[in-house]
Amino acid sequence: MPRPAPSSLLSNGFPEVERWFGLLDRRVRTEYAASTQARAFGRKRQSWLHVGSGAMQTDAKIRKESGTESDPRGPGCSLRHFACEQNLLSRPDGSASFLQGDTSVLAGVYGPAEVKVSKEIFNKATLEVILRPKIGLPGVAEKSRERLIRNTCEAVVLGALHPRTSITVVLQIISDAGSLLACCLNAACMALVDAGVPMRALFCGVTCALYSDGTLVLDPTAKQEKEAQAVLTFALESVERKLLMSTTKGLYSDAELQQCLAAAQAASQHVFCFYRESLQRRYSKS
Repeated sequence: MPRPAPSSLLSNGFPEVERWFGLLDRRVRTEYAASTQARAFGRKRQSWLHVGSGAMQTDAKIRKESGTESDPRGPGCSLRHFACEQNLLSRPDGSASFLQGDTSVLAGVYGPAEVKVSKEIFNKATLEVILRPKIGLPGVAEKSRERLIRNTCEAVVLGALHPRTSITVVLQIISDAGSLLACCLNAACMALVDAGVPMRALFCGVTCALYSDGTLVLDPTAKQEKEAQAVLTFALESVERKLLMSTTKGLYSDAELQQCLAAAQAASQHVFCFYRESLQRRYSKS
């Protein structure tokens, strides 16, 4: 006579035991789902506190930590609040989300990794930058920003340490509320740091808006950029505040250009200070 299966024993001889195991199984699954949902909500809430800008208390805290709320040069020359969170994505070797006011960019870095033979450079790494808009396909503006960001990264990345390899920086625009190129530069820098790519210095982006009456506004919004006579974006390195890249739009004089550059160099100190504080909070043992 064949031996009955354990499930038939429970169903035929022990119906109460079967019901008990069924209730226990449902209870365990319910508790596991509840705990998983709670952990997910905790991670989501923590990410929102670091990246989001909707809550007034969080916004005030970020402003206080960044130290960029006021500036002695005038009320119009203050930077917006910053927020940054690293290691958000699992597939890239490094990632970072950078929030600058209401402008947000997500960056991911892949490499140093294997490179195609057609793109291989025998004495240094091949650096590529891909900028993806919020909606639609990349256009002329995105391709122009890709070139500017790539030139900036190539100026600081020590590609000679990884010849015949590829380093790819992918930037996804989350929201554009002004000073987009500067936010992309800051996100790319923090993602490169998270990936451990060797660099001779850090870099940051600062955007200046110049009005017809001579007023200078740092880190302008999209509305301020439209109303400005000229918009200038600078990429600066952290060691000697040297200029790595600049792009301009509009009319300005040589004296106004030097004024905007000096203001950007002074503002870059606040950005690099925020870099330092953000990395200290992440890697501190406490």
